[in-house]
Amino acid sequence: MQTIDVVMITKNSEFMLERSIESIYANVPVENLIIIDSSSSDQTLNIINKLKKKYEKIKVLNLEGSRAIAREKGISLVRTEWFMFIDSDIILSQNWFKVAEKQIKDDIGAIWGVNIDVVPGVRNKRFVRLQHFVANYCFSIRGGTHDTLIRYETVKDIKIPNHLQMYEDSFILNWIKKKGYKAIVGKGLYCLHYKSSANWNKEKGLSHAINEVRCGLVYSHAYRFALFYPFFMFFWFLQFSLQFKNNIL
Repeated sequence: MQTIDVVMITKNSEFMLERSIESIYANVPVENLIIIDSSSSDQTLNIINKLKKKYEKIKVLNLEGSRAIAREKGISLVRTEWFMFIDSDIILSQNWFKVAEKQIKDDIGAIWGVNIDVVPGVRNKRFVRLQHFVANYCFSIRGGTHDTLIRYETVKDIKIPNHLQMYEDSFILNWIKKKGYKAIVGKGLYCLHYKSSANWNKEKGLSHAINEVRCGLVYSHAYRFALFYPFFMFFWFLQFSLQFKNNIL
């Protein structure tokens, strides 16, 4: 089995970071874990230093700027034929890379694992299936980097607009397609996406909505993605209500 570099972006990521990194090493043959941190002020760096004693070849670079700048820098440090972007707040499905490796073909540039947002207290199968359907369709429009395997050759010369704090994944997806490669949703691949209660307050919700419109429609022109805004608003309202009910907010 080949080993691959993994790129992760962090900023005050203490909530799920340790579990996420443990998940990476359990399910991916890591050559180097490249962490691009944006001046975290919580326990993020302490957690990373702790895990560096357990796992070899964890590289950390502090870099200010947008997510676009961080992703482009991460790509520039990759030295393997394939690499992964993995978010700092997800848990990978079992044997993620083994399952993905079987789906690699000459015309494949990227393989994405479905992102399943975990809503505390919600176990409704219909809602989970709806999430799965929406996530699949959304990937074809805006891409995703929660858990994505990418052929390095397709992005080694990428130039992502520096102002993209969101939708940089859409730019990456379109770049890969313009290179003549396919970006697919992998079969049997997924990640569980957890968010801390701090991300579900009114201020952050409004800020997120503004960034969605600014980056998604104004900069990235992902107009079709706007059709799913009502679903995301419902999802945010559901999560917010549950957090409020449990006195988390």
